[in-house]
Formats: sequence, structure tokens, C-alpha cells
Amino acid sequence: MSTPRRALLALTSGAVLLGAFWMWDEIDRRIEGSRQGPGDWWGKRATQLHYGREVHQWSEDFELPEAYLLALIQLESGGRKPAGKRFETHVYDRLVAVRNGRRERYEQITSKDLAGASNEAIRNLATSWGPFQLMGYKCIQLDVQLRDIRGKDAVREGAKWIDLTYGHVLRAGRFEDAFHLHNTGKPYPADGQPTTFHPDYVQRGMAYMRKFAEDARQ
Repeated sequence: MSTPRRALLALTSGAVLLGAFWMWDEIDRRIEGSRQGPGDWWGKRATQLHYGREVHQWSEDFELPEAYLLALIQLESGGRKPAGKRFETHVYDRLVAVRNGRRERYEQITSKDLAGASNEAIRNLATSWGPFQLMGYKCIQLDVQLRDIRGKDAVREGAKWIDLTYGHVLRAGRFEDAFHLHNTGKPYPADGQPTTFHPDYVQRGMAYMRKFAEDARQ
């Protein structure tokens, strides 16, 4: 094979490989519900497909805005099913400190709640689960098993936790506060500077909510 033909073949092969990599990355980005761009469309579609029916039921039962719950699922898990999980090292360290008596409490969790818990059990409590990405230790507040917030009842238990924690905020129409509360445990700051992990978390949630609300009106 001549040198020009070998060069052309090498260039063609490289272009094909690059194109294949780009296509895989784009498909993966969209399926996962990426933070920006076209992936939002896929995240919205996945949320409605995987969770729409359950969200409709439990939003009515708990009197919570359906569009908010759908937006929160898209924001937290990209609508994926299974939703995935995130281990939080700093939460683990604090829960271990509570169990070992070096800290009085973590939120509402006391040493009594963690008596006899193994490190592996606490690791699960320090991991976020389900479509709403609830921290595992929230099951203690809900008086349910960990499997209930990460398994087939995750939408129901997530909606229940939201209702107990900040349902009154949602029913008052304070949606920026609600998104900020879900992520940080605190209302949206008066100075307009969010303290969420991602600075655009609340604004993306509000944008997703508007899109779901528009769909419901059509």
C-alpha cells in the first residue's frame, strides 16, 4: 500500500473513532440527564417515563405540586431508574461521631438512633438514594427501613419526607425556598447567593418545573 493511501486510511480511521467516541459520549450524557444542553431533554423524558404515574398519585395524596416533584427528580437523578446513589464522606464522619459519643447529634439523629450500627450500616445512612436522592438517615425520621427510600416505594417515601419537612413551603408557592431547602436544609438566602453544591441548582430546578407545568397545561 502506498504511503498516501496509508495516510488517508489512518486519517479516516481516526475520524471514525473520534466520531464513535463523540456519539457514545453524547448518548451517555443525554441518558444520564447531564447538567447542561440537550441532556436536559432526555432527563425530562426519562423522569416522566419512569416516575410520572407515581408522582401524579403521591402529589395528589400529599397535596404537593406535581411539577415540583418531577422537576426535583430530574434535578437530583436525571430521571434514571434505578436512580443511583451518592456517598457523602462528611455525613458519614458526623454520624460515626454521634454513634461513638463524640457528637451529641446530627440534625435529629442521636446516639440512641445509631446504637449498635456497624460502619457499613452508617455508610448506607450516609448515602443518598432514590429519585429524590434522600440521605439514608432520613429513614429514621420517617420510621421506615432504608430499603423503603431506595426501592419500589421510593417515590412515596420521598414525597412523604418532603411533605413533613417543607410541604408548607411548597403549598405557599415558595418554590425557590423549596429547592434550596431540599439541597441544603435552609431557605433561599435573602442576599440572593445560594449555598447549594451547584450554584445553578435552584434556577435549573425552577426551569424544569416551568417545563413540566407547561406540559400539564397542554
